[in-house]
Amino acid sequence: MKHFISTKNWPKLELQEILDFSVKLKENPFQPILKNKSIAMIFFNPSLRTKTSLEIGINELSGTAVVLQPGKDAWPIEFAENVVMDSESEEHVKEVAQVLSSYCDCIAVRAFPKFENWEFDKTNHVIKSFAKYASVPVVNMETIEHPFQELAHILTLQEHFGNLEGKNYLLTWTYHPSPLNTAVANSSLLIASKFGMNVRILCPNKDYLLDKRYLSSAQQFCSDNGKSFDVSYDIDSAYKGANIVYAKSWGSLNYYGNPEAEMLMRKDYKHFIVDDKKMNLTKDGVFSHCLPLRRNIKATDSVMDSPSCLAIQEAENRKHVQKSVLSKILGGKL
Repeated sequence: MKHFISTKNWPKLELQEILDFSVKLKENPFQPILKNKSIAMIFFNPSLRTKTSLEIGINELSGTAVVLQPGKDAWPIEFAENVVMDSESEEHVKEVAQVLSSYCDCIAVRAFPKFENWEFDKTNHVIKSFAKYASVPVVNMETIEHPFQELAHILTLQEHFGNLEGKNYLLTWTYHPSPLNTAVANSSLLIASKFGMNVRILCPNKDYLLDKRYLSSAQQFCSDNGKSFDVSYDIDSAYKGANIVYAKSWGSLNYYGNPEAEMLMRKDYKHFIVDDKKMNLTKDGVFSHCLPLRRNIKATDSVMDSPSCLAIQEAENRKHVQKSVLSKILGGKL
């Protein structure tokens, strides 16, 4: 039994096999790979692309998807150990994971951090609790990482460029009026560095650096591949020569749990918006974003509507890579 919670410990070869099978599923989407298989999809947070693409994808593979929203159409769940459950939670993850394991062949979890205490949130305790107590594979629909998104991102780049070895990859922070999850940024670092690109992060200042674990992993993967990894605070030099610009807003870990204080700093960085002037500094670069995206806040209309924007293609590829992951984990394919 193998979980799909992070790509960090998955060999590149296995990830490439998943990507290659995604292409085959894209060409021939309806296959009985998950016939008589069921997947419980547990959403603690809203979703448009993940819910739609995964539910439809499971159906296309002849499987059954069951969607649950704890606190709405399912009981609130407790995750703390040795706790007196005298608050709003009605059942413990120990029972939930075991019961769902008896019904389903896989459990998929979407659980964002609480944005209160990063030292606690970075343990990824919700999905890891399910993995601890479940007797079936657990897959990540976004927590503090978003492995489905990163596979869709890389598949899209491979479709556009072919070989990604040596491409110049820029992950740029961009403005949003609220501090957002670092999951996609964390994941993009892991996958871009693992697939042999020169990786650069652009952010306003040191307060917006990502967690050291992801920075260190990306630096190590780049080093292993003989590629460069660096951090920039200068917009023009960061964009210059980039082949790929991936934009994402995230909250400062130094102000984690204190959004009012962070906003006093964040409001001065609206000029990090991705626009034509910045894209013209790239080496015929492509642009993408995980979506949703606030137009003319994170990126301009002209960037989003440009032929070099791959965001819609990346969103479509979510379905194909997710089907491929489930095919590997549950169907014995690849």
